[in-house]
Amino acid sequence: MNEFLKSILDGIHMVIPSYGWSIVAFTILIRLVLMPLDYKSRVGMRKISKLAPKQAELQKKYAKDQEKFQRKLSELYRKEQVSPMSSCWPMLVSMPILFAMFAAMRMMANEQLVQQTFDIITAGAPTLEPFLWVKNLWMPDSPFTSAWPDLQSLNLIPEGEWLRMFNALPAETLAVLQEKVLAASGMELTAASFAGDALKSTIANIGLTLQTVPEYAANTAVNTNLTLNLLVTQMSVAVNYNGFFILPLLSAASQFLMSKINPSTAAPAATGDQAAQQNSTNNFMKWFFPLFSLWICLSYNAAFAAYWVTSNLIAMAQNYGINKYLDMKEAKAAANPEATTDVSGKGLK
Repeated sequence: MNEFLKSILDGIHMVIPSYGWSIVAFTILIRLVLMPLDYKSRVGMRKISKLAPKQAELQKKYAKDQEKFQRKLSELYRKEQVSPMSSCWPMLVSMPILFAMFAAMRMMANEQLVQQTFDIITAGAPTLEPFLWVKNLWMPDSPFTSAWPDLQSLNLIPEGEWLRMFNALPAETLAVLQEKVLAASGMELTAASFAGDALKSTIANIGLTLQTVPEYAANTAVNTNLTLNLLVTQMSVAVNYNGFFILPLLSAASQFLMSKINPSTAAPAATGDQAAQQNSTNNFMKWFFPLFSLWICLSYNAAFAAYWVTSNLIAMAQNYGINKYLDMKEAKAAANPEATTDVSGKGLK
């Protein structure tokens, strides 16, 4: 699945030469494919929400007999032809696709960073991938990160990507790479250098080789006069900084808005301690996901942040459109009860 999605992204890039805009188009395509599942999920949420008052009555009536409450609740669901999992299954089906998307984009970013690293060693400079205000799409959108690949980013790349890109090098480029790594670190670079425990030492030697490139040292330097002192660390603005935190902030803001206007689940009615616990959980999740989005987009590359922001914006637009459509169908059904249809679009006799 990862390779399949990556091949789709590569195909889009052949038509749209910018990887940034290719990712936007790729995300739109995936969201459209998942739209039927989003629709079914929204329909399921509505059905469960409409039963909330009846569920509250049962909960109050059988507060001291939870076994009977669950039995009566199941009877209510059967009578109303509602499945409590109807809003969850579509999302569970879509999750593997979204995870595969993430993996495909990670493969693409790793491939590009390895290629940029080899280009720096063999040619003195990489071919960067700009997008909007970001200088290099494969590095984080942050003023504290350089646009050129750094050792921290290289250590996150698995051995398979290093080995694949190493084996794909043209003979002349490979000879130059091996010569320069040997001269800088004394290491003879081979395919075995990227396997298993040897990888960490190999990346360290590649880092030593990068430091011998004058342009690399200049482009990964930091401005010590612009340093942010935190409780556990210090962060200095890079001389050739890669961005301004805009995409990570947009990812957190869009995630927060999505949780506000598009609740992901239809919460059942609750009273007393259950209501307090439910509200506490909802408040926690409302803040957890935006902060998690901020953290992962700060620590990962701008390509993933661009995907995350685009996906959130499209999801909000889709859910808004689906809700409007369902509102219209319900209003039409209320105005003409003799020829009614439920919100899923199926006719009722």
